[in-house]
Amino acid sequence: MATLCVSPDRGPAPRKAGFPRNLALNPTRNGADQVQQMFILRAKHPIRLLVVLAVSGLVLAGCIRPTPPPAAPAPPTGPPAAGVPVVPGTPLSILGPALVTPAQLAAWFNGRTPHPSGVYAATAPVASLAQFYVEEGTAEGIRGDVAFIQSILETGWFRFGGSVPAANNNFAGIGATDGGGTPANFPDARTGVRAQIQHLRAYADVTATTCTVPPLHNPCVDPRFHLVLPKGRAQTWNVMGSGNWATSTTYSQRILAMYAEMLTYNGVTVPY
Repeated sequence: MATLCVSPDRGPAPRKAGFPRNLALNPTRNGADQVQQMFILRAKHPIRLLVVLAVSGLVLAGCIRPTPPPAAPAPPTGPPAAGVPVVPGTPLSILGPALVTPAQLAAWFNGRTPHPSGVYAATAPVASLAQFYVEEGTAEGIRGDVAFIQSILETGWFRFGGSVPAANNNFAGIGATDGGGTPANFPDARTGVRAQIQHLRAYADVTATTCTVPPLHNPCVDPRFHLVLPKGRAQTWNVMGSGNWATSTTYSQRILAMYAEMLTYNGVTVPY
């Protein structure tokens, strides 16, 4: 039946043998001529007219192509690599701006309940530490507010109950390892915060190839910057842990859960 269809660029198909020429409707005629021809056929050849109409219906049915079915959805992506913890939702980059102010960080730290046990032992007030984290983070393009949360996890709410003494001003366990190691010692709290921020940049930024200015914006104080290889190996907080900074497989989940608590406390939308 497809051979009887009218092609817009080839004109009407050849008339089928066996039909008189005066019974074939001419597709090139206008509407009035077609109607006149139909009345002539009805008057002179009623049976043949019915045959022509029936054949025309079959031809049109053969020319109509069915609508193709919708394309199948793309297959789901595979699971994450084994051993790399992934927090559901949008990954949170290590590089980026802080979402809260130092005052908001300090307000949450002092106002959340329940309060952690033990005595605050950092060498600087929490309001000053929050200020250092946001300022140093902004200088290097690191989310200083998340780094502040990381330091809370590392120091046990600045109670320093682990292997790093409070006097070291080491808020991120730099140099301390599961097997012992020698924790880094910094002269003051801001320098300790700066070293942590620089170490985070080594993990997150492929362009930070050396601990110098540039690419850094402040003088290098991180004694282990050169040990992070390759640079940019962990660009989101979601993949920290399991060998990135710490060995714990729940390291990123704990940081992000605490960060979400802090944002919610301050009325800020959690971005993941």
